[in-house]
Amino acid sequence: MMQVRDTFHQLCSQNMVPSEPAPTNAMRCNVTRGEEELEITYLRDQLQACFRLINTLEKEKHDLQLQTQLLKAQVAASCLRAQDKGRDISKLTKAATEDEEEKKKSEAKSFPSQMNNVTKMEVKLQSELTEQNHVREKREDEKKTMIPSKLPPPPPPPLKMLPIKSKTVRRMPEVIEFYRSLTRKDSRVGSRSNGASVSEANFSKNMIGEIENRSTYLMAIKSDVETQGEFINFLSREVAAAAYTKISDVEAFVKWLDGELSSLVDERAVLRHFPNWPERKADALREAACTYRDLKNLESEILSYKDNLLQTSSQAFNRMQALQHRLELRVGDIERTKESSVKKYKEMQIPSDWIQEMMTQLKLSSMKLAKHYMARTLKELKSTAQGPKENEMLLQGVRFAYRVHQFAGGFDVDTTKAFEELRQFRTQPYKW
Repeated sequence: MMQVRDTFHQLCSQNMVPSEPAPTNAMRCNVTRGEEELEITYLRDQLQACFRLINTLEKEKHDLQLQTQLLKAQVAASCLRAQDKGRDISKLTKAATEDEEEKKKSEAKSFPSQMNNVTKMEVKLQSELTEQNHVREKREDEKKTMIPSKLPPPPPPPLKMLPIKSKTVRRMPEVIEFYRSLTRKDSRVGSRSNGASVSEANFSKNMIGEIENRSTYLMAIKSDVETQGEFINFLSREVAAAAYTKISDVEAFVKWLDGELSSLVDERAVLRHFPNWPERKADALREAACTYRDLKNLESEILSYKDNLLQTSSQAFNRMQALQHRLELRVGDIERTKESSVKKYKEMQIPSDWIQEMMTQLKLSSMKLAKHYMARTLKELKSTAQGPKENEMLLQGVRFAYRVHQFAGGFDVDTTKAFEELRQFRTQPYKW
């Protein structure tokens, strides 16, 4: 407006516009009013443009708010799904642990729920499947000869008239004990890590796979509990009524008992569901039989010892010293536990006289080692020139003879003769 007015005045000043009479006050008012209307129109247009811009911004803000709310809802839904999965997994693990504890307390016919790493154990157990039929046939043959003739053999298990399921595994105490230790360790580790943030999908998949893998083992134990009840009750009566006067009879009975229990999938897992099983007496019978068998084997090894002349004197001396060391350790262990063992065996009608007899026989058998040791020493002395080496070898032989003498409580005739020959090797007494 100002430019139009300035241009108009310039034209007038240059006489390009015909001169008009000087404007009056009315004309000036009209011009001013027109300028104001133009300014108002311009401002109105600017204001409307601002309003339109504000409306556009408000719409964009509303759209952004909707998108933000939608994203929040999606995030919340994802969190809820993750929490639900974690809660379901925790419920599964917690339910399994509580189920195991309740079933142990009530002695119900159910089985532990916390058994992890069963897949590895089942692979080892399944490897014994091919031997099952052979073990059954061998056990039937052993039943005819394992019980002494003086005692009536135990009656056949009454369950033979019942339908017995085919076994997939036989009892392996080493595998069972290892399995328990994994499962206890894995159970403790699992209980501590329930609240940890892990991949819910992978954890759930692995857990379901482990449950499916161990179902065969659990079902096998459950089947034994349900179908072998009468058979186990029969064995319980046999163990409770077992009363022998000879340890050899106890050894034969334990061999027969182990053969019968080997048909169970897991002896400990099955028997603990039978409260009438005399576990304490069965363990005592096995302990007595195992100790007697170990002592007899050690005695046989010593009595069958022969001096191998092809070996050097050093090798022969080391071998005899090792046997004597084993003998002393074993007899020492028996003497320390003798009193408690005798008391326990008498309470359960298990013979205990064999303990003292075996210790006496083992001490007497050690004199054979002393006799061989002194004979080998004398042989080496005769082939060695006099000197420090001879004195050292003589002292070594006398020292071993003294060790056996103190252990056995003396010498028999043959050992005394060997000692006298060693002592008289020199015309002059050897000074210790």
